[in-house]
Amino acid sequence: MIRRFGTLFIASILASSASPARAGEVHVAVAANFTAPMQRIAADFEQATGHHALLTFGATGKFYAQIKNGAPFDVLLAADDKTPAKLERENATVPGSRFTYAIGKLVLWSAKPDGVDAQGEVLKRGAFKHLAIAAPKLAPYGAAAVETLEKLGLSSAIEPKFVQGENIAQTYQFVATGNAELGFIALSQVYADSKIKSGSAWIVPDDLHRPIRQDAVLLAKAKDNPAAVALIGYLKSTAAKTVIKSFGYSQ
Repeated sequence: MIRRFGTLFIASILASSASPARAGEVHVAVAANFTAPMQRIAADFEQATGHHALLTFGATGKFYAQIKNGAPFDVLLAADDKTPAKLERENATVPGSRFTYAIGKLVLWSAKPDGVDAQGEVLKRGAFKHLAIAAPKLAPYGAAAVETLEKLGLSSAIEPKFVQGENIAQTYQFVATGNAELGFIALSQVYADSKIKSGSAWIVPDDLHRPIRQDAVLLAKAKDNPAAVALIGYLKSTAAKTVIKSFGYSQ
């Protein structure tokens, strides 16, 4: 028995010494609109590299405040390009790490099959009680929604009907649960396999609002974190770009 135990013990030591070094972890603050793509990318990233990505989803404006207050994030995937650029100017990022990982699409969506027409004329008719948008001061998709209504000359008429979500995920929930008949959300939330998954939608033309450029950046505290550096690189890979495009983003 003693000899057998010793053999097993030696075998276990050899096995552990032959195994690769323990993979690292990267804490990622992810814009709420990018939830589904990033969940898939994180799984692919772990399979490809062994590194584990811990994901937190929310509003970009709140992430900025949390980062400035010492939140333990390594990478920020913002819903805009202004927030990462601001952090860069404040020396809170690794120089040269910022890049655009996706350009978002705004969509007017209803959970009902006939709730929104393909030209968005429902907005002009105004036959609805509530329209959900993400808080414009916190969420770039909310800001794009306000800009769209202003371009259409409908802002004053529709603003009293606003139901504001803290972020784009909550805004989607308002519409999905029927608390708002329609709302402006990210196309990625209702898009798969080159079509709208459910309900009805109007994809807002790009000329009605400024481009929703979504930038990623490596935060200064993570400059020596191999997992964080690897994730920034992986987001630029063909595999990641394929996933991103499959959710309706452009690049």
